[in-house]
Amino acid sequence: MTAASRQELIDKLSATIEQRYVFPDVGREIAARLRERQRSGAYDGIASASRLTQVLSQEMQALSKDRHLRVVYSDEPVLVRRAQAASTPEEAARQLEALRARNFGVERIERLPLNIGYLALDGFAPAQQSAETIAAAMTVLAHTDALIIDLRNNGGGDAAASTQLASYLLERRSHLADFRYRDGNRVEQRWSLGVLPGPRYGASKPVSILTSKDSFSAAEDFAYALKNLKRATVVGETTGGGANAGDHLPLLPHFAAFVPLSRLVSPVTGTNWEGVGVTPDVAVCAADALRVAQLDILKRWAAGATASSRRAELAQRIAELEARPATMAGCGQS
Repeated sequence: MTAASRQELIDKLSATIEQRYVFPDVGREIAARLRERQRSGAYDGIASASRLTQVLSQEMQALSKDRHLRVVYSDEPVLVRRAQAASTPEEAARQLEALRARNFGVERIERLPLNIGYLALDGFAPAQQSAETIAAAMTVLAHTDALIIDLRNNGGGDAAASTQLASYLLERRSHLADFRYRDGNRVEQRWSLGVLPGPRYGASKPVSILTSKDSFSAAEDFAYALKNLKRATVVGETTGGGANAGDHLPLLPHFAAFVPLSRLVSPVTGTNWEGVGVTPDVAVCAADALRVAQLDILKRWAAGATASSRRAELAQRIAELEARPATMAGCGQS
């Protein structure tokens, strides 16, 4: 990058953050800091566009404590790419094929011993495109007696898809969250869906959500909402802590900034998990969360079991799981 292009990028980025970031005071502070650093020559030795975006992202995140806030570089012009995504059938087909290649985030569906369902979801693909796949998954799991949803490798995605999945686990229409925007006057409420393309799982069967330090954004949204509605037990590690929602805003032809434009607020807690993460109900290493979640469900069943045969099969499965050593590898528990 030339000195002129660096200056142009910093000017545009500073103005965008100052004018659009969800927290005006923080936005002004970040903009002032970026301009000061540019004047002092802090970026003069950075010729690589990708390196500069990395440095700028790190500095903005350090000031804001907001991991969503970042600058990105694209070999293809950003405005061209955005226009294609909005209007070109070929680009839409390419994006759909990429989502299909990841099975719309559905990594694994399984029926565990004693009829516990298991759904591993590694991302929340756009709700419209993923609706059919999620409906198919929930159809397979509909007759299980409990459900474990694994979000340990889920870095987020579409908030509408999080709402869609949460709706399968609720019978009554429920207020999940509010999006509150920068000016304080605009609020968008988010409620569970009244109509779904697949069978509801219902509100009575046990649900556990597995989390790790890498669970982020829409994954945290899902866990936080269901935890506070007392619909699910969160098992695992404290999550990454990203609750601000935003969009990619073009800066220069090859540069864009992901800027949080609103913050999510729970109607239950009056706050969110930004910077602190979603705290699990049962704190264990992520690698051991599946075993512990099964034990939690089975022990609840055992406490209410009356038939001797049922008590026996539960006791046997509990003993099997308790005999397995706790997995501590890569533990990020906090």
